[in-house]
Amino acid sequence: MPFSLHFSPTPLITAPSPLSKPSFLVPYYHTLHAPKSPLCSSMEHALTHQGKQEAFDLRPEDSQTLPLGLRRDAMPSHVAVIMDGNRRWARLRDLPVRSGYEAGVESLRKIVEICCKWGIKVLSVFAFSSDNWFRPKVEVEFLMSLFERGMQEDTGIFFRENIRISVIGDLTKLPKALQELMVNLEEATKNNTRFQLIVAVSYSGHYDVVQACQRLALKAKCGLIEPSDINVSLMEQELETNCTEFPHPDLLIRTSGEFRISNFMLWQLAYTELYFAQSLWPDFGEAEFLKALLAFQQRQRRYGV
Repeated sequence: MPFSLHFSPTPLITAPSPLSKPSFLVPYYHTLHAPKSPLCSSMEHALTHQGKQEAFDLRPEDSQTLPLGLRRDAMPSHVAVIMDGNRRWARLRDLPVRSGYEAGVESLRKIVEICCKWGIKVLSVFAFSSDNWFRPKVEVEFLMSLFERGMQEDTGIFFRENIRISVIGDLTKLPKALQELMVNLEEATKNNTRFQLIVAVSYSGHYDVVQACQRLALKAKCGLIEPSDINVSLMEQELETNCTEFPHPDLLIRTSGEFRISNFMLWQLAYTELYFAQSLWPDFGEAEFLKALLAFQQRQRRYGV
């Protein structure tokens, strides 16, 4: 049975989700973030009809077997990916830009399946940066519709395969319907434990640090903490990656031959191993992913010593 997650382009898990703050901060956060809403009808429809969708084929033996040379004891718990090169892939083939994003979805589906089979716990993908809002309006609208359609189609898959979805970024800039879908999907899958997919949408590393500082400032204003109490631990509790047990990626992969991290998880990547692939994201598959993991396992990780 083939893997059949029909993700949106570069999407699609919880952060200190700005949409679910402690009650003492509710009066202050309503001006910064959109509120949660009840389970939307489209999600209810997906749950009711989830039997109509196919799940990916993950037999027991698959979870026990790794490619030659790959060691389970050295597998990264959290892999982050900057999925770059969708537009260039399309242009090289004289295809419309949307075809590049659609092809990128297929690559994401494959990588999610591989992560589940090989025992990687968390995959974070940079789906849409805060800078992407400056792209042509038609392109942005297509991406938003692709995100929405993908989530509506695959809710049943996430439940059946025990996958948790979290979305990080400034969701207030997204269309209201898409905000609602993302928040509901996060809430509905928050207890799934097999694998976590974190999707960064309207995200930047600068934004993440700033919003964490704002939350700490509000707590100090309320008298809940003293400025002198603020340390690395408190800061990390307010970063959007507090949605996961593994907030610091072990490995960051960037495709398309670019050697930048492009404002992605600036705080979290402090000691992350970096791998830069020449492949454009739609061409990035199992062989390239295996190459990145083997390179990771051959490195001796150092944490400032």
